[in-house]
Amino acid sequence: MNRLQNYAFDQWVAGTGPQTTLFHAVTGAPVAETSSGGLDFGAMAEHARRVGGPRLRALTFHQRAAMLKALARHLLDRKDAFYALSAATGATRSDSWVDIEGGIGTLFAYASRGRREFPDETFHVEGPQEMLSKGGTFAGRHICVPLEGVAIHINAFNFPCWGMLEKLAPALLAGVPCIVKPATATSYLTELMFREMIASGILPPGALQLIVGSAGDLLAHVTEQDAVAFTGSAATGRMLKESKAVVEHAVRFNMEADSLNCSILGPDAVPGTEEFDLFVKEVAREMTTKAGQRCTAIRRTLVPAGLEEAVVQALTARLAKLTIGDPAVEGVRMGPLASKGQVRDVGAAAARLREAGELVYGDADFAVVGADRERGAFFGPMLMVCDAPFRRAEPHDIEAFGPVNTVMPYATLDEAVELARRGRGSLCGSLVTADAATARRVVLGVAPYHGRLLVLDRTSAKESTGHGSPLPNLVHGGPGRAGGGEEMGGARGVLHYMQRTAVQGSPSMLTAITREWSAGAAQRTDVVHPFRKTFDALEIGDTLVTGTRTITLDDIAAFAALSGDRFYAHMSDEEARTNGVFTGRVAHGYFIVSAAAGLFVDPALGPVLANYGLEKLRFTKPVYPGDTIRVRLTVKQKTAKDTPEGGIPQGVVEWDVEVSNQHGEAVALYSILTLVRRAG
Repeated sequence: MNRLQNYAFDQWVAGTGPQTTLFHAVTGAPVAETSSGGLDFGAMAEHARRVGGPRLRALTFHQRAAMLKALARHLLDRKDAFYALSAATGATRSDSWVDIEGGIGTLFAYASRGRREFPDETFHVEGPQEMLSKGGTFAGRHICVPLEGVAIHINAFNFPCWGMLEKLAPALLAGVPCIVKPATATSYLTELMFREMIASGILPPGALQLIVGSAGDLLAHVTEQDAVAFTGSAATGRMLKESKAVVEHAVRFNMEADSLNCSILGPDAVPGTEEFDLFVKEVAREMTTKAGQRCTAIRRTLVPAGLEEAVVQALTARLAKLTIGDPAVEGVRMGPLASKGQVRDVGAAAARLREAGELVYGDADFAVVGADRERGAFFGPMLMVCDAPFRRAEPHDIEAFGPVNTVMPYATLDEAVELARRGRGSLCGSLVTADAATARRVVLGVAPYHGRLLVLDRTSAKESTGHGSPLPNLVHGGPGRAGGGEEMGGARGVLHYMQRTAVQGSPSMLTAITREWSAGAAQRTDVVHPFRKTFDALEIGDTLVTGTRTITLDDIAAFAALSGDRFYAHMSDEEARTNGVFTGRVAHGYFIVSAAAGLFVDPALGPVLANYGLEKLRFTKPVYPGDTIRVRLTVKQKTAKDTPEGGIPQGVVEWDVEVSNQHGEAVALYSILTLVRRAG
């Protein structure tokens, strides 16, 4: 039998003392044994802070992103081994795909975001410059720097791969080392994937550590620079969140707890509509995917009064076709729960739910294909109906973490909203309707109680990822019972592991600190046009102030003829004056941008390779015939790009552009991005 090992202080360590035996969910046979006995948890945390933290923080976001991408590729090449062992957890191939390739996909997603949304720096500048004085000599910026502690990740049993990777990706991208504590029951799969991450040699020393077994007194050693992320039951999460050191040091604690998620059938989605069929399919899928062991699974099914029987009939017909058994057997669509302990817990919760309603599908005598029902951790789907959902609290309070669901009627949309809110905080909810007014009313009514909402209709059905699928670019979490936290959500997940600090000072000082030019900071001009300089030669603050150009009526007429833009304010003095905005005929804004380019562009072949984009364009004052414009062009930020094999070394330069009139007033403000050749 395989004896799992912990990974501490950059080496594999077997736990001492009594071992916990882990069992195959299908056969009931022992799979592995594990223990974390003998580990010094305080020293592990200190090792992460002292060894892993400095090495990760020395890397830029782009370097950390490259590390995540390489790690994802390494794991993807070895996915077959993960799938083979995942079968022991009771997962079907499609269940395992979400866990294994979904987790690896999260690494890829954050690798991409690290390059696109963060600078090639060790820190992040967030938001625009804030001017704090009339004279422009005092301003503020927000910077985000990595926490100088350790991220402790305590994960649930249901997704031993994805649960680990969806937390690691944003933490490592932020530059924070991690200690991973998977749920013991399925930790053998986590350990296998973790071994591959270490074997890759991609991560610096101290970046990752693993505990397979009890976390002991780990949380007694946390400091104000640490962060804890927990996924699991609300009761366990509250206990950990109230730990003495967590409270005393105000440790960041992100909790994602199991919740009583609901799906609502819209009044328009009657039997015979595509939406009704979509609803039934979605509810049945959420009941049976991963044998219902998902924190996002539908536990409460809300339907218009009078449609209960139709919904129950359609659901039971679909569930009756379900084949339960060993996922390795052809045709099996639902495997067992993760453990015998889960069977007991789900059965006890389901029995309490039956007190509040009628069991309309499911019993103890269900068929299992290719396995012994008594040896494995099998549990058949159970569907209840509670016809008094406002008088019975059980469906809104008790969660059976398995293939168990309760159908409840509502009379009005207000009642549907109220029933959804009675979950007291959910990770996700869904509404199936083709009616936009219904969607708006329900979404705005239930949004305060939900972390994510899916509105499903025939238009989105083909490409929808479904009710229960968290995505790395959207937040995963929810208020109240769901834990009150947020994970992922693109850049938001990274910033959870960073300290946001407001920095005040002169624009020149802010520019020196952030390496991003701030308005009002010193500017450097010389006789060399900035378009004649390579990426390496350009410096933040390099500025060109152009000559002038007077805008004429002929210019406006010519641009209108060329572009086809004959908006009345550009073509008629009288009509322009009547709109209350202009005092007469006005130049096209896009002509001003084009004319500005004519003033600052150096036309000769040189280091500038291409225009890469234009951002944040604002027209702040109209330009009339006879006005004279000039341009101030300043290097705001530089970002080196990787050079593809055989490609030209290059970087992206962001230029701050201000177009002003003869009175020195800004008429247009924007940034342009150019690809500029690097010297190397």
